[in-house]
Amino acid sequence: MRVGVYGLGYVGSVTASLLAEAGHAVWGIDIDPGKVAKVGAGQAPVVEPGLDDILTKVVGEGRLQAVVAGRDEIPDLEVHVVCVGTPSLTNGSLDTGHVVAVAGDIGVRLAHGPRRQVIVFRSTMLPGTADVQLVGLLETSSGLVAGQDFGVAVCPEFMRETTAVADFNDPPFTVIGADDDWVSDVVAELFAFLHAPIRRVDLATAETIKYACNAFHAVKVAFANEIGRFARSTGADSRRVMEVFCSDDQLNISSAYLRPGFAFGGSCLPKDLRAVVHRARSLDLDLPLLSSVLPSNEQHLRHAIGLVLEHAPRSVGLLGLSFKTGTDDLRESPYVMLTEALLGKGIGVRIWDPDLQTDRLIGGNLSFIEQRLPHLARLLRPLPEAVVAGSDVVVLGSDDPRARTALLSGSDAAIIDLVGHRDLALAPNVVGVAW
Repeated sequence: MRVGVYGLGYVGSVTASLLAEAGHAVWGIDIDPGKVAKVGAGQAPVVEPGLDDILTKVVGEGRLQAVVAGRDEIPDLEVHVVCVGTPSLTNGSLDTGHVVAVAGDIGVRLAHGPRRQVIVFRSTMLPGTADVQLVGLLETSSGLVAGQDFGVAVCPEFMRETTAVADFNDPPFTVIGADDDWVSDVVAELFAFLHAPIRRVDLATAETIKYACNAFHAVKVAFANEIGRFARSTGADSRRVMEVFCSDDQLNISSAYLRPGFAFGGSCLPKDLRAVVHRARSLDLDLPLLSSVLPSNEQHLRHAIGLVLEHAPRSVGLLGLSFKTGTDDLRESPYVMLTEALLGKGIGVRIWDPDLQTDRLIGGNLSFIEQRLPHLARLLRPLPEAVVAGSDVVVLGSDDPRARTALLSGSDAAIIDLVGHRDLALAPNVVGVAW
C-alpha cells in the first residue's frame, strides 16, 4: 500500500520504518525539518535500539521517504497513519492540537485525491475523540462523507521505549477500531505481516483499550512498589514475594477478577486489605494505592445503590445475597450492604439465594448476618419467580441460571444487572453497573 505516516517521533518513526520493511511504500511526514532530514539520511530521529539499521535499509532501498509537511510534495496515498503526540496540558487534560491539525490537513488532501482512502489514528486519544471530533473535522475539511467517501479507524500501538521494534513486530494483539467492515479490512491488510490476533471493535472501544492498558501498567508498578516497601518494613524479602506472586497465572497474572462487575466482598479481601493498611500506618508507611482500594470499592457499592434508587421503588427483589454464587458466605457481601441500605430507606426487599439456608449458618458467618440483617429469614423466598413478581426493581446478583430464567419470563420490573449476563444486555429495562 501507499502509506503516509504523520509524525516521526518514537511511535511514528518505528511505525514508518517497519511498515516499509514489510513491503509498503511509505512516506514519513513531519513538520520538523530536523527529523525529516535524519530519517531521509537513514538515521533514527530518536534513540531506539535496532531502529537505525532498519531505517538505513528501507531508506536505501527507496521504500521510505521523508518529507516536510506543507513544504514537500506528497503523492496520493491509500492510507494515512497519524502518529503525532497527544501530550498533557498543565491542568492534566489531553492536548489533541497536533491530531486536529493533521486531521485538517488530511481532509484537504482527501478532497483532491482518490476516493475511499483510510485514515488510521494511532495517536493515544480519549474515547470519543475520533467519532465525535475528528470524523466531523475530516468531513468538513474535505466536503466528503465518512463511511462513504473515506474511512476512519483507530489502531492503538502497544510499544515501549527501548523495546519498540520488538514490541511492534510481536504485539499481544492488533486492535482495529472501525465502524465499517471495509475500513477494518484495509487496516487488517496493512498490518497483515504481524502474526498477532486481530481484535475488531468500535472506535471508542479501541481508544479506551489503550487507556486501560496504560492505566493497568501504572497500577502494577505502583502496586509492586507499595508491596515492596511494606515487605521491606516487615523484614520480608520483597523481590521473592513478587517473584512467587507473579508465578501464579491462574489468579494473579490472569484474567481472574478483571471483569467489570459489582463490588468485592467475602471473608478475605476486605479484612486483609484493612490489616495491611493498618500495619503500614503503624510502621509510618504511606501506601496510597492500597489505602484507596476499599474506598473505591465502597464508591462502586454506592453507585449500585444509586442505580436502584433512581427508580424510586417501593419493593426490590434481590436474586443472590452471598458475596458470590455457589457459597452461603455472607461476610462483607456487598449484596448484604445493598440490602441494608434499601431497608434503611423504607423499601421492601425480597431475596432468593439457592445456596442460603439460615438454619445452617454458623460461626462468623452467622454473627455477621445477625448484626447486619437480623430478620433475614423473613426476607427470603423459596423461588426466584416469587422475588421477581411484584417487584418494581430486580437486582441480579447471582450467576445461577434459574435467576436469569425468572428475569426472562416477561417481568416489567427494571433490572439492575450486577453480574453481566450478555443475554440480558439488549433488554430495554436492563441497566448494568459498569457496562
